Amino acid sequence: MYLSNSLRWPTTQFQRRGLAAAGVLLVGAALWAAVPPDAEPLDPDDADAEEVAAPAGPVVPVAPAKPGAVRCANLIYADNKSSVCFSSEFMSQIMRDSHVQTNSRLTAVNLESADIYQFPFAVMTGEGAFTLTQSQRDNLRSYLSNGGFLVASAGCSSAPWSSSFLSEIAIVFPELKLTRLEQSHPVFHTIYDIDRLDCKKSSGQAHLEGLEIDGKIVLVFSRDGLNDTAKAGGQCCCCGGNEIANSRQVNVNLLAYALTH
Repeated sequence: MYLSNSLRWPTTQFQRRGLAAAGVLLVGAALWAAVPPDAEPLDPDDADAEEVAAPAGPVVPVAPAKPGAVRCANLIYADNKSSVCFSSEFMSQIMRDSHVQTNSRLTAVNLESADIYQFPFAVMTGEGAFTLTQSQRDNLRSYLSNGGFLVASAGCSSAPWSSSFLSEIAIVFPELKLTRLEQSHPVFHTIYDIDRLDCKKSSGQAHLEGLEIDGKIVLVFSRDGLNDTAKAGGQCCCCGGNEIANSRQVNVNLLAYALTH
């Protein structure tokens, strides 16, 4: 376990309530909200705040929002593309291993919607090729530039999905480049010390790539996949995927990093 001696509080539009560094890593609960230009934020006390459009296919019902809890988004993008197999277990894991409070399930959120600004942490995953709309590209750039954090993970290690994502992120941020994250990077040393990323079906090690804005990683990309399919509730076929074996611990670390940097 790792405890940072100098947690940096965000200075972006995201706002946190009651999150403090102590004990394992954090004490208290967090609720952040980023408000983009010309957009009205959701009322966190609105009972309908979690009722967002869901993608086609099976979707796990979303638990009601808990007051003060961190909410994480499962993005709906391109032409109604999304994930049905990215496990939410990391959200329960971080509650067990720290005092961070989260909702127990990912929430389906449209990428082009202003609703995304109510979620400090988002997951974008899937299989096969895709193309984002211009409004989705614009909103993704605004979200990441104003304090949001994205985990982009190729479902079942889908090479066409990775290729599409890399093409899209180059359009969204033509002035920035993804770079490989070394194991010494803080994303691997928040709650867990992660010295290596092993894949499920090969002896080689995986790696993560990151996009940095103003000295902070705002996007982490995995070609192999961080889906933690063992806890996906049987909804993922994992058709030949060579996913990262310790992905749950990685996702816990990424959420902790997003909340403390």
